[in-house]
Parts: sequence; C-alpha cells; structure tokens
Amino acid sequence: MLARQLVDRGLDVLVLERRPHLGGNVHDHEHRSGIRVHTYGPHFFRTSSERIWRFVRRFAAFYPYVHEARSLVDGRFEPWPITTGVVRGAAGLSWQPHSATGAANFEEAVLAKMPRSVYEKYVRGYTEKQWGVPANTLEAALARRIEVRADGDRRFTTKRYQGLPVDGYTAWIERLFQGIRVVRGCDYLEQRGAFSARKLLVYTGAIDALFGYDLGRLAYRAQRRESHFVAERDRVLPTAVVNNPDPDPEAGLHVRTIEWKHMMPAEVALSVRGSLLTREITYTPTDPDALEYPFPDPTNRALYARYRARARRIPRLLVCGRLGEYRYYDMDQAIARALTLSQRILNRADRQDRPFDQSAFTTNTT
Repeated sequence: MLARQLVDRGLDVLVLERRPHLGGNVHDHEHRSGIRVHTYGPHFFRTSSERIWRFVRRFAAFYPYVHEARSLVDGRFEPWPITTGVVRGAAGLSWQPHSATGAANFEEAVLAKMPRSVYEKYVRGYTEKQWGVPANTLEAALARRIEVRADGDRRFTTKRYQGLPVDGYTAWIERLFQGIRVVRGCDYLEQRGAFSARKLLVYTGAIDALFGYDLGRLAYRAQRRESHFVAERDRVLPTAVVNNPDPDPEAGLHVRTIEWKHMMPAEVALSVRGSLLTREITYTPTDPDALEYPFPDPTNRALYARYRARARRIPRLLVCGRLGEYRYYDMDQAIARALTLSQRILNRADRQDRPFDQSAFTTNTT
C-alpha cells in the first residue's frame, strides 16, 4: 500500500519480497474443488473509512460479505461475539459489567465484561490455546478485542463496509503492484550489500531480525492449518468460522475451524459440490517466515521498545508493519497506517532540506 502511494506520486520505488508471491499473508489460492482458500488463514475485509474503501476498490470489485462466527460450547453453536443473552442466562439479570481500569492482566480485564462462568466456557480455553500460557499472564490490553454484544446482532464486526474481492486477494494484490518494480524471492537481510536506498529504506520484516536478534528474540504465535475435503456434504458448519474454546485435548487442539464456502458468493458456492474445512492449531514458530501474532506480554513489549529505540537512531530508515512494529493490525488498520506513513514520506520529500529519520514516523504501539 505504501509503495503504491509513493509510485503514484512519481517516486522511484523498489520492493524486495522474500516470498515468491506478493501481499504477505493476504494471499489466496483455489482448491481443486473450485473453493477459494486463504493460504494464511481467513482475511475478512471491513472498514468504516470511506477513504480506505475507495482505495481497495481501485484494484478490485468487492462483493458483500458480512462475517459471522460461532463458538462450540457444550456441543452447541453459540453466538460469538458473546451476547447479553448469554450473560443473563449464565448470571441472571442482576449481573452488571464494571470498569476494567486498573486490571492487572487479560483475565481481570475480561472478567470486568462478563461473569466468570461465561469467561471459562467461551474465552479462557480459546485464549490459552491461542497463546500457550495462562490467560492471567497476558496483557490487559488484549481484552479490548473481547466484547459483549446486544442480542440479535450476529455480525462479527459492525464496521460500515464489509466484503471480499471478487477475483480473490491474490489478483487484487497483483493489480495493486502493477507498475512497481519488485524482486520476488529476495531476502533483504541476506543480501543487504546488494541494495542501497538513495533516500529511504522502508523495512517491514521482523525488527529483531534486522539487528541479528542480538538483544534476544521477540516471541510470536503462529497457526498450523490442516484441511480436509468433505465430498458428501455441501455445508458442515453454520458459519464460516467456529471457535473451539474447550481446553480438553479430547475436544481438539485447534482453536477454530473454517468452512470456506461460506465466504464465497452464494451463486458460486452453489456450483461447487462438497465442502472444504480447515482447522487452525496454534504453536510457537521458529521459522521467521511463519511469524503471525506478536506475543502480548510486558516482557516482549519491553524488548520491542529496546529494538525500536535502536532503529530510531538510524537515519534514512523506516521500520513499520506488523512485524516491524510488533503489533497486530487488522487489514483496514494496516492500510490506514500505510496511507498515513506514505503521506508523511511525501511531505518530507517535498522539503529537500529535511532528512528522513525514524522519529518522524512513530506511532503509539501499546
């Protein structure tokens, strides 16, 4: 996104992509059945920004897709996000949420929003499988992604614009990169001597890798994906995603199951026989190409701050993106960040007397 904006304004840009394909984790492919699969897990596009909505539709038509999810609790497909009806059913009408101000960890922050019985069935098991540690050791800020929704609202998110690209994300990304010089299959960290930025180096890889991990490695979680085709049924699940919050290993180690046909246009899905299911099992990656979720705890936050301080002292360097900023971004947040940074770069490029430096592009990453 950032490269697109700069090239559109006449700047000379070269993109080095470590993978053989563009777009990072926003990549999809077609299963032999004709079902479109998101290679690195489902990506649902949603935004309330008209500017971002216009930007993404420069490169593809989008069809409406309003994402819904469920949680498999006690053998039933229950609402996700959690609803007030679930809370009342568990604790009665008298239970009321309270302020999470001062919460010491994720568990305390979530318990301000719901009774413990609901937290135990819907949240704790999923969270501990996702992160591999007790929920009460995670940062309280992680609880911002957990909400209790009014009854009857089945949408996963209430953002104004929601959809998926008609031809898939891969085609969308390829069109976005048209006219931009790209070298695929090139790991910048292994070939630094071969490339030199005249004005600004924008680095979007892991910030600890940039410095050879000399202060230690930042922790991540990733997901191993196991897919199987069900030939005898056209639909298996009630929604595209079903969470599996049960911590019992007999219930499965996976955190969720995706049924891809729910995400296809209805008329296309009807033309495909059978269905494809993918289970996601979370693990701690060692392969730098597998990094997905920055680990939300104070230790890693402090280590990231030390790397960030070093990066800021290097002139003509901008470290950004999910791995560079050690921060999880939804798709619209990532695009908004790229649009903001590109404008700051352009503003400074127009003032030749001002050198590029990291401090001009900082953001709050807490």
